[in-house]
Amino acid sequence: VSAEAAMPKLSKMNPLSGLKRMVGMQSWVELIKSILKVSLVSGMAFYLINAAKEDLFQLSLDVFPQNIFHALDILLNFILLISCSLLIVVGIDIPFQIWQHANQLKMTKQEIKDEYKETEGKPEVKGRIRMLQREAAQRRMMAEVPQADVIVTNPEHFSVALRYNQSTDRAPIVVAKGVDHMAMKIREIAREHDIYIVPAPPLARALYHSTELEQQIPDGLFTAVAQILAYVFQLKQYRKRGGQRPNLKSSELPIPPDLRQ
Repeated sequence: VSAEAAMPKLSKMNPLSGLKRMVGMQSWVELIKSILKVSLVSGMAFYLINAAKEDLFQLSLDVFPQNIFHALDILLNFILLISCSLLIVVGIDIPFQIWQHANQLKMTKQEIKDEYKETEGKPEVKGRIRMLQREAAQRRMMAEVPQADVIVTNPEHFSVALRYNQSTDRAPIVVAKGVDHMAMKIREIAREHDIYIVPAPPLARALYHSTELEQQIPDGLFTAVAQILAYVFQLKQYRKRGGQRPNLKSSELPIPPDLRQ
């Protein structure tokens, strides 16, 4: 423990600062307002009593029922003037309350913004958010693998899952792709769903680097992918009917130089 941390903080020992923390600014404002209200009403009552001293003395000289009417008149005037003083207090307090509420809302919004900026600005929080987003994206991607028609592989380091539905897709779509561990997971899911896995290293690398998820393959790879899909179709026919097993030379697939990796 450092010497600085062990030193007592005078601010914590100050009773006035402690009182301020306990009561808070809002309590101080309400206390001052209450004192002003009581002072105004009390001052008005004192003024009225002092101004009505002669009338009160006259009550003892008046005869019944004149003294009753005189007393009611004094009482009504007293109530009327006290009510007016209270209306003045309310007339001042309402605009202040509106202003205070609006100011508190502004402060609350600003505090939320500041807290969000402070939290978002922390590297560990940003890293955690990016990790969660990446994991969510990977789960969504893996959920699309069973929809693929073929998995093109490197055969171990790259895996690209392609889907082609003639009725809905204008061109083959990359629904999943990954390297190393992710590539292995794609192949595992493909085997579980009996999806054909075709080793074609140059094409797998070209597809991985040139196409984002849920995007169609580039025009330059149409012919190569068409040959892969035709090969998969021939494999399905071979499984059903037998005969000569189809052969694919992946090294001879046409891949433009600008798409080779």
